[in-house]
Amino acid sequence: MAEEERTEETGTAPSREQLDRAILGGERELTAAQVAEATGVTVEDLRRLWRALGFPEDPHAVAFTRADADAVSRVSDVVDSGFVDFDMAVNLTRALGQTMSRLADWEVATLVHRIEELAADDEGSRIATAMQMVEEVNQPFEELLVYAWRRHLAAATARMEALGANEEDLHTTQVTVGFADIVGFTQLSNQVDEERIGDLVEIFESRCADVISAKRGRVIKSIGDSVLFVNTEPVPALETAEGIVAVVGRDSRMPDVRLGLATGNVVTRMGDVFGPPVNLASRLTSVARRNRIIIDQRTAELLPREEFETRALPPRPVRGFGIVEPLAVRRA
Repeated sequence: MAEEERTEETGTAPSREQLDRAILGGERELTAAQVAEATGVTVEDLRRLWRALGFPEDPHAVAFTRADADAVSRVSDVVDSGFVDFDMAVNLTRALGQTMSRLADWEVATLVHRIEELAADDEGSRIATAMQMVEEVNQPFEELLVYAWRRHLAAATARMEALGANEEDLHTTQVTVGFADIVGFTQLSNQVDEERIGDLVEIFESRCADVISAKRGRVIKSIGDSVLFVNTEPVPALETAEGIVAVVGRDSRMPDVRLGLATGNVVTRMGDVFGPPVNLASRLTSVARRNRIIIDQRTAELLPREEFETRALPPRPVRGFGIVEPLAVRRA
């Protein structure tokens, strides 16, 4: 704080190091060996946790803050409680690291334009503006972060409890997997500038996410020009696909989309889903025409016949599945 005051008094622009301290809430002053000594965790275990968070390691670098040591101590206390072992703690740390990495990139990409605008308006430096934004935004954002985590934890627990009533293996469940894909994305990205393609991807992902949530589905992941989602039942999954076509494919300002749906058992791990339906749904998008939905046989069997009509398409080879007979679907 005193250093910040001196900076204000002298009128000099803050440095990157000061911005780093403002974000981390402290100085990088400890090596891995010093953190290990202070926490009672071995250097090797500390390195495992650091790698799990997603950071490169240099055992001799002064890279850690007091907050890092406190975090390691908390992990150690949880392991000592006996509820989780160290390998489970590493897995949870990896999930946290991957999630927070993407969230941080998303946050910075969202705020950087605002920082540039404010810096230009005030004729100040971007670092000074960023430090002001850290002071104003970080605390409420951290509180929202914990709030959102609790809400999603409650929802995930409810899904697990519902699954446990019918399934012996809580990691495996039957769902309908959806895969939405922008048509001709590679060609499109070569025709428009980077800012425009970035805007298109952001709009595509946000509109898909809104539709998926409205139909009680879950976004599993976004991969630039495609979105993977799941619903517990085929009808909401099909309604989700119809909604994505309506808000993306039918918008003349947006590129066309293709969607594939497949139903079956998937394995859930680390917030992701794995299994044949995931791969098949992805493959079916290559069969679909623009702004059309293609489904597999299992999904078709579960749709109410009085509500939906299906039409078998010519059988064709699908990588990893042999000869597949996809089906087009529409409302009766």
